[in-house]
Amino acid sequence: MKTVSLLVCLCLVPRFATGQVSAVSMNEAVALALANNHLLKGAALEKSAADAGVAAGQARYLPRVVLEEGAAYTNSPTRAFMMRLDEGRFTLAGDLNNPDNTGDFRTSLSVEQPLFDLRIADGLTMARIDRERAGMTLQQRREEIAFRTVTAYLAVQRAEAQLRLATAALDDAREHQRLALVRSGAGVGLRSDELRARTFVAEMEQQLISAGNALEIARLRLARTVGLTAGERLDIKGEFRAPGQQRTRDDLVAGGLAGRPDLQGMAKGVEQASISVDAAGHAYWPTVHAMAGYQMNDRDIPFGNDNDSWIVGAIMRWNLFDGGLRSSDREKAAAMKSAAEEYLREQRDEASLQIVESYLHREEIGKRLEVARHAQVEAEEGVRLVKRRYENSISLLVELLDAQTTLNRARTDVASQEADYAVAWAKLQFDAGTLLKEIAP
Repeated sequence: MKTVSLLVCLCLVPRFATGQVSAVSMNEAVALALANNHLLKGAALEKSAADAGVAAGQARYLPRVVLEEGAAYTNSPTRAFMMRLDEGRFTLAGDLNNPDNTGDFRTSLSVEQPLFDLRIADGLTMARIDRERAGMTLQQRREEIAFRTVTAYLAVQRAEAQLRLATAALDDAREHQRLALVRSGAGVGLRSDELRARTFVAEMEQQLISAGNALEIARLRLARTVGLTAGERLDIKGEFRAPGQQRTRDDLVAGGLAGRPDLQGMAKGVEQASISVDAAGHAYWPTVHAMAGYQMNDRDIPFGNDNDSWIVGAIMRWNLFDGGLRSSDREKAAAMKSAAEEYLREQRDEASLQIVESYLHREEIGKRLEVARHAQVEAEEGVRLVKRRYENSISLLVELLDAQTTLNRARTDVASQEADYAVAWAKLQFDAGTLLKEIAP
């Protein structure tokens, strides 16, 4: 999916820059959104920061090498004595209690290598888990941006359908007005029918204007969602139809609980909290480091070498008493782990409910769509019959206009239910954590 999205973006972005692209398919829209969305870019940067955290944790196993250059000037008896001793200039001449002013340039190179420190391993493990959580957060952001883009795409699709229906309704209204004028001209119609037909046409014209404005706003919203600048508009190409649902409700719930990135990220949070408990226990263990150093001292110049020396050794540090700080830290870590587990249980239950709710909502809208289609067929037949009766002076114009209003409402309901069904399908896939997989080309 990432490779395909990148290729799509490489093809589309230059064309957007030159104003050559005014319409995109759903896959192209999602690919553009994934490439341009600022929230997604932020999540990617957080993932990069987590990668750097792992590298920093690994670096703690490596030796520390420090170069230091210091300068001092003193008449302190002890310090002057040590300076001359380090410089290899010590003699018994002179007053040791009242030495002359003495200066020293000290150059040191020290190396410290961890040999045993459980905290380093704990920190590295937590950094790796944090990197995994950042990756899951990034994936969750991708799902969210994809769902937002699909919803915006379907909003344009709905608005286009409403515009087509408004245009058709206006054409039908004008046809009814023509019939009223013909009947009036033939002396078999009423002046009130002409006025009523003209009012009906005006209403349909107003609905057409509203539908056009709604489509313009939807196009602007889609352009904004995929990352274009404010004021740009974007149209769609190709009508998206929600595919049939092959998986059962139980399969969707099980798959969502196992594969949703947000749940996986929270599970990693529990794992990270468990490592924190272990790290709090490891604070009771000692640490062992090897050390080595090389030192040069000179009376007159920096980095000079009147005399030099070296040292090697090992250091064990064992904190035997800290006033209960470590035990408190361990209790805190254990409480945080329990809290993370409770949050995960709650989120898993909520995710399961969301999937079931979306599944039932999709089925409900599917039934509504089926009913709406039947109602449209009946309304079309009703208009056909009433129109024929009106032409034969059996029915009144108001009956024809009422039938036409019913048909307009039925057509609008079908278009609305079709769009709602597609959105419900996308919401179900999003809640199950499979939206990107389903819409991938």
